[in-house]
Amino acid sequence: MRALVQRVSRASVRVAGETVGAIDGGLLILLGVTHDDGEETAEALARKALGLRVFDDGEGRMNRDLAQAGGAVLCVSQFTLYGDARRGRRPSFTEAAEAALAERLWERFCAAIERAGVRCARGRFGARMAVESVNDGPVTLLLDSADLRA
Repeated sequence: MRALVQRVSRASVRVAGETVGAIDGGLLILLGVTHDDGEETAEALARKALGLRVFDDGEGRMNRDLAQAGGAVLCVSQFTLYGDARRGRRPSFTEAAEAALAERLWERFCAAIERAGVRCARGRFGARMAVESVNDGPVTLLLDSADLRA
């Protein structure tokens, strides 16, 4: 599982012109799922994202996590995080999980965020989405669950 995490001052996602999810400040998380991911992976990656100390403290240093900053999450499913463009010009997506597994684990990830007491707005799984965000900092990190297992 991969999560591209961006600290944002605001973010929203629209489907067919309708806003389906929006936050004022917090983390925009683009989440990709691969074949061997499971529920434990989703839970562990959610904990890792929530624990990131990427928000400024009173002295202007990144020293606070999402809960301490009072932020929310906007989570968008993003199978292209498992795209492989090493050969040719058309990326291969064979490492991305099939839709049923990906949707189930994306929902599990979002539910883990909510169980931690953080609001989790969502995109719409499988839809063509327009994502808008204002990256604050900019701060962008790539989390890979393979690194959590090591």
